[in-house]
Amino acid sequence: MNNKKIFKILIPDTKIYLWIIGILIGIIAVYEPAIALIGVVVLAYLIYYHWENVHLRKVEWTKYIEGLTQEFDSATKHAILNLPIPLVMIEVDGTISWYNPKFMEILDKKDILEKNISEIIPNFNIDEIMDKKQKMAIEVSIKNRNYKVLYNIVKKDKSNDYIIMLYWIDNTNFTVLKNKYNDEKINICLVQVDNYDEVINNIDESKRPVVLAEIDKKLNTLAARLSGFIVKYKSDSYIIVFENKYLENLEARKFDILDEIKDINVEGSLPVTLSIGVGVNGKTPAQLYDFAKGAKEIALGRGGDQAVVKKIDKLSFYGGKSKAVEKRTKVKARVIAHALRQFISQSERVFIMGHRVADMDSFGAAIGIYSVVKSLGKEGYIVLNKVSSSIKNAIEKIREEHPEYLEIIIDSEEALSKVDESSLCIVVDNHRPSFTEEPKLLDVIDKVILIDHHRRGAEFIEDPALVYLEPYASSTCELVTEILYYLGDKINIEKFEAEALLAGITVDTKNFTFKTGVRTFEAASFLRRSGADTTSVKQLFKDDLETFVAKADVIKKADVIEDKIAISTLDEEIENSVLVAAQSADELLNIKGITASFVLAVSGDIIHISGRSLGDINVQLILEALGGGGHLTTAGAQLEDVTLEEAKEQLIDAIKEYLKEGEE
Repeated sequence: MNNKKIFKILIPDTKIYLWIIGILIGIIAVYEPAIALIGVVVLAYLIYYHWENVHLRKVEWTKYIEGLTQEFDSATKHAILNLPIPLVMIEVDGTISWYNPKFMEILDKKDILEKNISEIIPNFNIDEIMDKKQKMAIEVSIKNRNYKVLYNIVKKDKSNDYIIMLYWIDNTNFTVLKNKYNDEKINICLVQVDNYDEVINNIDESKRPVVLAEIDKKLNTLAARLSGFIVKYKSDSYIIVFENKYLENLEARKFDILDEIKDINVEGSLPVTLSIGVGVNGKTPAQLYDFAKGAKEIALGRGGDQAVVKKIDKLSFYGGKSKAVEKRTKVKARVIAHALRQFISQSERVFIMGHRVADMDSFGAAIGIYSVVKSLGKEGYIVLNKVSSSIKNAIEKIREEHPEYLEIIIDSEEALSKVDESSLCIVVDNHRPSFTEEPKLLDVIDKVILIDHHRRGAEFIEDPALVYLEPYASSTCELVTEILYYLGDKINIEKFEAEALLAGITVDTKNFTFKTGVRTFEAASFLRRSGADTTSVKQLFKDDLETFVAKADVIKKADVIEDKIAISTLDEEIENSVLVAAQSADELLNIKGITASFVLAVSGDIIHISGRSLGDINVQLILEALGGGGHLTTAGAQLEDVTLEEAKEQLIDAIKEYLKEGEE
C-alpha cells in the first residue's frame, strides 16, 4: 500500500465541513448580508488553516512512512544476507545473478557469478523447475550431501522477466535414513522348476539325485550371494527371502541363475528351466508374498524360463528366450474341460469373443467353444465386429454352406443388449482386455473364462473365473480341441466346426512346421476323425492375385540387419494389409541365413508389425518393447501416431537392444 492511500485512510476529510459552513453563510447572506460578510472572512481563514494543517501532516506522515520503509529494506537485506540456509538467485536460463555466503560454503568453487548453475552443479536440471508439472522442490546432491531445493519464481518489477530463488535445505540425514530403510526391506522370491516332472522322468533313476542336488546347490549359492535364506517347500518349489539392496545387482545380472540352471548337464537329462517371481515394496509380508506369487504365475504364463519382478503395479521381465516346454500330461486339460462344462451349464447365455482383427485361430477356437455351448443346450453367441481378411474365406463359406451360423455371429452393440445376470463370457486367443472385440463385456459380465496360448503379458483380464493359459500349445484351437476330446461323446462336433479348428492349428503352426508337439498332432488326428477335410481346410487359405503380388513386393525389398534378421515394409495400404504382412514375414524365414523377420504395414492410422522367428530369437520380447506381445516365434505390435519410417526405426532400436542384452 503506497503513502497516498495510507494518508487518505488515516487523515479524516474535513472539506465536507467547510462546504456545510459555506452553504450556511450563503443562506445567512440572503437575510443578513453584514453578518454573512464576516462569515466569508472566517470561512476564508478556515480554508487556509485546513490546507496548511493537512499539508503539514501529509509531509510528516510521508517522512514517517519513508523512514519505516527504509527500516524494512534494511531489515530485509540483513535477513537475506544472514539467512541461515544457502540461497542463490538465478535467471531463467540458469545464470547465477546473486548468492549469499552460506551458498558458497557448500561449494568448493569461487567466481561463480554470471556462470550457469548447471556448470557449477552438473546434476542440477533447470528444466525440472521450469516444468510447471514439477512440485515446488527438487532433490540435488553435492559432495556426498543431499539437498532439498525449494524454489520460487519471482517476476521482476516493471518487466516481464523472472528470477528464480533457490533455497537449499540439507536433507542428507533424512536421505541416508530413507535409503537405509529401503535397502533393509525384505523381498520375497518364489522359484519353481518349470519342467520338473519331464526332467525327472527322462533320466535314469540313479542319476535323478545328481540333478536334484545340482539344482539345490545352485539355488543355495544364489541365496548365499543375496545374504538371504532359502526354503524348499515342495519338490519343485523354493522360497528365498533377501534384503532389497541386493535386488539391483540381481537385475543388473539379468537373473543369470536362469542360465546357470540350464547349464546343468547330466547325461540323458533335459535342460532345466526356472520360473521366478519376486515381490517388492509390499506393505506387509503377506502382500509381498502375493506380489511374488502373482509374478511367478506371470512367468509361468509366459512360458517359463524367466524372472518377473513385481513392484506394486510395475512389472519387469528377465529371460524368457527359450521355447516353452510341452506338457505331456493332460490332467489339466481334463480338469479344465470338466470345469468349463459346469460353468456353461449354469449359464443361460454364453458370449464368446477373441481379439480384434480376428484370425483363424481366434475364430476357429470361438467356433469350437460354440459347439460345446450348443451341445449343452445353451444360447451362445460369437462376438465379431469386423470380418478381417484372415477369416474372409471362412465367413464366405458360412454364408454359402452354413447360413445358420450367421445368426449367432453378432457385433458388440447387440451383445451388450443381450447380457443378463446369468451370462458367461469366454475369451479365446487373447488375454489382454483392451485387445478384445468388446472390453465392456468384461465389465458387465461377472463370470469370465480365459483360454489362450500366448505368453502372458503385463495386461491381463482381471479376476477370471477360470484360466487355461498354456504357452507351450501351438494354438488356442489345439487347447479347445483337447477340451472337446475330454468332454466326451455328448458333445457333437460338426464337420465345419472341426475344419475351423484344424484351420486354426494349421495357420499358427505354418502347416505343422512351427511350434508343433506330440499333442498338436494328437489334436489334429482327433479333428480328422471328427470329419475335418484337409482339402477343405486348404481352401480357407487361398489368396487372390493382388495378395500374391503384394507379398512378392514385400519380400523383394527386404533389408537384412545383423546378417540374420530381415525387415521389410508394405508401403501402400491395401484391404488385407495385416494379412499380407503376416504371410510375408512367414515367407522371409524361408531365405537361407534368416532366423527372424519383421514386416510393417499401414492399416488406417495404425502401423502393424508382424514378427516371426525360427526360435533362436525371441520376437515376443522385441515387440513387447514396442507395446506388443505374442510368442517366442510369432508376435505382433501396433503403433499409433508414427510414420512407417519412424516405426521402422523404433523396431530396429528394439532389435539392437535385444541383441545387446543377449551379448551381455
